[in-house]
Amino acid sequence: MTNSVFSQVKPNLGGSTRLMNSALAEMERKDYEKANAYFRQIIESNLSIPPEMPYFFAETLFELGQYDNSLNFLNKYLEINGFKGDNYEAAKDLEVKLKSNMASIYNCKLCDNRGYRYLNCPTCEGEKQIEQACMYCRARGVVGCIKCRGSGLVTKKNVFNIIEYYECEKCSGEGKHTCPKCMGSLKELSDCRTCRGQGRLLSEEICDHKPINQPRYFNGFEKLKEMSH
Repeated sequence: MTNSVFSQVKPNLGGSTRLMNSALAEMERKDYEKANAYFRQIIESNLSIPPEMPYFFAETLFELGQYDNSLNFLNKYLEINGFKGDNYEAAKDLEVKLKSNMASIYNCKLCDNRGYRYLNCPTCEGEKQIEQACMYCRARGVVGCIKCRGSGLVTKKNVFNIIEYYECEKCSGEGKHTCPKCMGSLKELSDCRTCRGQGRLLSEEICDHKPINQPRYFNGFEKLKEMSH
């Protein structure tokens, strides 16, 4: 921003103008996190939005690496103001930069289409499936016999129309038989319930499109050892 941004704020929008000025002041100081907070206050409080605000919010989000969000607000700015906006030229320059960044996101397999990084599922460690308690028998290893409904007996009418009882052939009179899903092991290999078989979870971390070559968190003792060498 080459010129002071304060002169571009319309003075007739009350509370939104004050918040906008605070946001722009933080942008001047390059504290984009604070600027982001002020812009979001305007949106969440349902105040009137200054016409140039979507551009400055887009610029702030760009600096924070939230390129998808930035593009959304930039498009909104161009939709509202068109080529008549005070920051039209700057908006078009930002649009070019965003297209390059969004292309990197779309081509990256490490993040979603908004640029947030995927992390290996801590439960299955990226394997997608895991040995879990059998859901079919509820980890009992046996299920009730369907044919005799768990009684162990079946009935038949003889030639005299008299009901006779016989041992169920399917379960040998036990009323239950081995679970056909886990075969009595109480466990089954199935899609991980934490990640729903995806092997990964979405984080709130902005992706740098580079593979992780080392653990994100170091044991404090190990870190001290590294520093001592």
